Amino acid sequence: MSSAVRPANHCIALLRAVNVGGRSVLMADLRAMLGELGHDNPRTLLQSGNAVFALKSKVPVAVLEKKLEAEAQRRFGFDVAFMLRTAAEWDAIIARNPFPDAATNDPARLILMALKGAPGAATVKALRDGYQGPETIHVAGRDAYLIYPEGQGNSKLTNALIERRLGVAGTARNWNTVLKLAALASSLDDGT
Repeated sequence: MSSAVRPANHCIALLRAVNVGGRSVLMADLRAMLGELGHDNPRTLLQSGNAVFALKSKVPVAVLEKKLEAEAQRRFGFDVAFMLRTAAEWDAIIARNPFPDAATNDPARLILMALKGAPGAATVKALRDGYQGPETIHVAGRDAYLIYPEGQGNSKLTNALIERRLGVAGTARNWNTVLKLAALASSLDDGT
């Protein structure tokens, strides 16, 4: 389904730091929570906190994030940050990827870091200028695109470092997962 005809109410949720370090959230429980909060057709991808669902009402994303975070804290017993994007925003994230070659040739090393908010230009410049590793960094609004040519596992450009330098929380997914989430969002209305 193209973004031109995609329903405006489809939403993608990325949960930060779940199913690591003892912070377990079963994806069945996440789907149940989304459904009980009135969201249609909740689906999850992988075990790392990725969900898509259809909103029943028009709620600003920031308000919905707070509502989901409060409910997750109540249900799961620990803070869970949600980064939400509409399906149309997700399509725009994919379309404006500044690294199309990496997306084609090595999508596992191209990372999207969805941020809670848009860092200031000076903060982004300080991150780029102050980091001397082999990674490539591009930040556009609430989204950071990162290339890890040697993989993330041994990189000094960690999520924690990025969050600290930008002053905003975020959660990262590789490009394969980004594309799978787009496909999952597209499938919400076609029953697949």
